[in-house]
Amino acid sequence: MTTVASDLAEAGHRFTRKGRDTRVRVIELPDLGDGGGHILVFGDITDGCLVRVHSRCLYGEALRSDDCDCGPELDKSLDMIQDAGSGVLVYLEQEGRGAGLLAKARGYLESERSGEDTFTSYEKLGYPPDARSYEQAARALFDVLNLRSVQLLTNNPAKMHALREAGLAVQVVPLVTEALSQRAIDYLDAKRRRRRHWIPNGESPWSAEQTILPRSEAAEPPRENAPPVLV
Repeated sequence: MTTVASDLAEAGHRFTRKGRDTRVRVIELPDLGDGGGHILVFGDITDGCLVRVHSRCLYGEALRSDDCDCGPELDKSLDMIQDAGSGVLVYLEQEGRGAGLLAKARGYLESERSGEDTFTSYEKLGYPPDARSYEQAARALFDVLNLRSVQLLTNNPAKMHALREAGLAVQVVPLVTEALSQRAIDYLDAKRRRRRHWIPNGESPWSAEQTILPRSEAAEPPRENAPPVLV
């Protein structure tokens, strides 16, 4: 805890994005077998703040690939955090859904040859379709930042479940982004089919916001007109 407090004090600085300034503080997450990463705390956070748990994607973020939604999701999350005045980005070194950049490239090549989605291609190549873990990120939000409730910017149920298991009350805020290519459209469809992502579309039973409570609270009777609860 002393090291974390020192990190927050020593690594806080002015951050300018799209002409707007805020303060950002940085905490390192060690690699415990999940890739590790960093927590970036923007402004002064409180319970209920916006949180984005994001896996690194070199293609989508640095190279601005049109073939996935990773770059647009990160951009939109940061826009929303800036609009709110504060929030948290947990940036995880989990390239290629935890398999690494080379596995990702091999998966793309296999998909080009077979016409299958990348989840299927990973399995053909001997990789797990998704090797990521969000447990360390969730514990850091609870134990290090002392948060007890968050608004989670995600379409991925695995991220929600990890935070809920750590004891956080989670309100999911879906990220609606525009697919930039047919390949991106196909990838979003594969996420829905293969990993049960809540990608907002005209066919998904997805409201603007859904409240997900910890297990201890999920047994309470629903309030009248309350958002649905996933358990």
